[in-house]
Amino acid sequence: MKKVIGIVEDEKDLNELVKRYLEKEGYEVKAYLTFDEAIEHTNDDDILLWVLDIMLGNKSGFDLIEEIKMHSPDVPVIFMSARDKDFDRIIGLEKGSDDYITKPFSPKELVLRVNNIMRRTYRDEEKNRTVDGYEIDEVQRLVTENDKEIELTTKEFELLMLFVNNRGTAFSREMILEKVWEENYFGSDRVVDDTMRRLRKKLPNLSIHTIYGFGYRHG
Repeated sequence: MKKVIGIVEDEKDLNELVKRYLEKEGYEVKAYLTFDEAIEHTNDDDILLWVLDIMLGNKSGFDLIEEIKMHSPDVPVIFMSARDKDFDRIIGLEKGSDDYITKPFSPKELVLRVNNIMRRTYRDEEKNRTVDGYEIDEVQRLVTENDKEIELTTKEFELLMLFVNNRGTAFSREMILEKVWEENYFGSDRVVDDTMRRLRKKLPNLSIHTIYGFGYRHG
């Protein structure tokens, strides 16, 4: 099941951009454009982290965090603001925020901060899981079978996690390149097949199916 992130940002383009980057990372995103929309969902139990704009018309992200913390005191919150003021940062910390990012920012930087906070907050819950008979420790990036470690390269592990986190989703080779090798990779999509072949050799029980002429699917 995908982890759910809540976003509250009244600038529509930025809202969409942040949502798209977080979804690309494998999260499910609930995005709200107004304070009034968001206030209806501050007690949603499935949202594991909130990203809040401080300025929301005549309302404030500071008001939202109070509502969120009243219902779920341990849910992490990241504030974003165009005002790089120590005052805002201090108030945010006093109200229980976990991080503060100043606009304009790189969406990739926000994703990194979200990932770090999610790992830190939910480490015990996500530490180990069993997939197709293999135990995966996502925090330490370890794969074991019958207590024996199976050594994977960085890209093999990232390819594995793409399918593990998106069971049932079919990915084309182009999509895999974009998600695992990212935009800075220039070369043939043959690298996907080569990496998949090595992964299958190391994890022969992994139920990743080839979709001929397209790509691959797990489960």
